[in-house]
Amino acid sequence: MAPWYIAVIMGLVEGLTEFLPVSSTGHLILAGHALDFTGPKADTFEIAIQLGAILAVVVLYHDRFLGLLKTDPQRSFSGPRGIWLLFLTSLPALGLGFLAHKAIKAHLFGPKTVALALLVGAVLMFVVEARAARLKRPLKRPVDSLDAMTPKLALSIGLFQCLALWPGFSRSGATIMGGMLLGTERKTAAEYSFLAAVPVMCAAVGYDLLKNWRLFESGDLVFLAIGFAVSFVSGWAAVKGFINLLSRFTLKPFAWYRLALAPLVWLFWPN
Repeated sequence: MAPWYIAVIMGLVEGLTEFLPVSSTGHLILAGHALDFTGPKADTFEIAIQLGAILAVVVLYHDRFLGLLKTDPQRSFSGPRGIWLLFLTSLPALGLGFLAHKAIKAHLFGPKTVALALLVGAVLMFVVEARAARLKRPLKRPVDSLDAMTPKLALSIGLFQCLALWPGFSRSGATIMGGMLLGTERKTAAEYSFLAAVPVMCAAVGYDLLKNWRLFESGDLVFLAIGFAVSFVSGWAAVKGFINLLSRFTLKPFAWYRLALAPLVWLFWPN
């Protein structure tokens, strides 16, 4: 398929950027172009290794996912209620994505639209953080734990997640900003973003792999395994590091980073 080191590099890019508010799409485009790793098989490989990043979240938050199997009186985000909250958050993006899949591929997946998504997302981060700075003493207690999530809040965050259907916007960025605007504490918004990513990403990845798995041959399995493993390890590190950063910093550094990335995506998008 390609040299093994390409699987390592692409796995690193996927794992490090999937759950950060910087757009994994933009980074994978640049990395694939720089490595001359493009085409239908490369695109499907990039989708397949997302499973490694998904597994990293499941492992890191295994207690929360196991808690969905039965109701815990000490945790409201557990059992059927926790599943219901994740369902409500996933529903808008899954529904809109299913209906608009072809239109998104045809009209929103280009250098100008992806670069614009990076810019718009960056501006919104500055707006959200400016609002958070003004509301140092909010009118009501912020949602500061996963157990304080409500069905209304879960569905509302799901509506914000629809912004991630615009390639380059960033799914985590959309849900974190949405959560913050709706009164969720920054770190809690990020943690819920990670959990809510699992059902949406599993559905999207599964759908694409079912359509394109025939592109791979038996000789590609080692290449896929390397990309999967590296994506898992780097995704685990990225999530842990991001949560630690949010305890001390705002989203502004990520906004500045997006502003720098946008022109690179525009200039170096492969023809």
